[in-house]
Amino acid sequence: MKKAISLALTLVMVLGLLVGCGSKTEAPSSTPAPAASSGSASSSGSTSTGAAASDPMADLVAAAKAEGELVVYGSCEEDYLAAACANFEKLYGIKTQYQRLSTGEVPTKIEEENGNPSADVWFGGTNNPYDTAAAKGLLDNSYVPMNASHLTKDIYKDPNGYWYGIYTGILGFMANKDELSRLGLAAPETWDDLLKPEYKGLIWLSNYNTAGTAKLVVNTMLQMKGHDAGIQYLVDLDKNIKIYTKSGSGPSKNVGTGECVIGIGFLHDGITQIVDNGYDNVQLIIPKDGTSCEIGPVAEFKGAKHENAAHLFMEYALSPDCVELAASNGSYQFLVIDNAAQPQQAIDFGLDPSLVWDGYDFADAAANTAQYVEEVMQALNGGDDRFKTE
Repeated sequence: MKKAISLALTLVMVLGLLVGCGSKTEAPSSTPAPAASSGSASSSGSTSTGAAASDPMADLVAAAKAEGELVVYGSCEEDYLAAACANFEKLYGIKTQYQRLSTGEVPTKIEEENGNPSADVWFGGTNNPYDTAAAKGLLDNSYVPMNASHLTKDIYKDPNGYWYGIYTGILGFMANKDELSRLGLAAPETWDDLLKPEYKGLIWLSNYNTAGTAKLVVNTMLQMKGHDAGIQYLVDLDKNIKIYTKSGSGPSKNVGTGECVIGIGFLHDGITQIVDNGYDNVQLIIPKDGTSCEIGPVAEFKGAKHENAAHLFMEYALSPDCVELAASNGSYQFLVIDNAAQPQQAIDFGLDPSLVWDGYDFADAAANTAQYVEEVMQALNGGDDRFKTE
């Protein structure tokens, strides 16, 4: 009997040691913290006794590090792009290369590469060209980022999972107060004001063919005014446009100097000119007759060579580790995840996203942007030298 009891106690001790050795694998402390998914052990309320708990983020980090490389196409401002990529490389030790391209250029480049994309992920810009790329089968929606649970609204992600928003920006006007005063002109207050003959040759807008910002203008006018009236508005506006820039931020960069008197673009780009470049002569204007907003996304290219690194970058892009770098690198968009601090500069200038027209139809824009742009260019007879990008 004593031998039997001794043997039983020994077995209990051995089992206890085995259970104690089954510990959870911890992700590095720098890893963006995802919310627990609905199917995880932490949300189900129970785990199997003695079984090691799986940590999907730690597993993803390990797989991404094994690939060792990542290539990013970025359509946000280059300072922010460079900082975001450098920080990703610092956090995870993954060699990260990037190239800055306008949102209109990226789908064309990836489509030409015919299923063999030279980049793994796309970061920033405006969502309309992302929708175009998704419709052409250029984006991959097989991975659902855990950090997407922090998005504050459903509109900040593609309903089919092809992209996830990281920021939003308000479309409006920027005007050089000194030049308007010299010319004896008042600043425009509405979209219709831009058609006034006194503004002829004073307005800059980005190119409908290359810039997501301009594509948003197209959708906004066609939705606000109706299809035919919207196209006619853009034909009439063309008479006052001096320059169509390749990039959406092009007009804002020339308002402070006075070369551009009135620029159409995102108002956070105007904040950059005021705060970072010292142009306190720039006036920011939210159109009184309504306006829309961009959603700056992150997405993975279909056929990405560094698939796990791409997945990890998507998690990173939806974390404070990434998005809070924007304000310290000249980008003052409102952030769309609930665990990040909003840029104080945008708040100080009163650029409240609630001022955006709530009738904008993202689904219509996703389905029809390419067609609408083509119709506008046809109405403009293909445009003139102002639309050349070479």
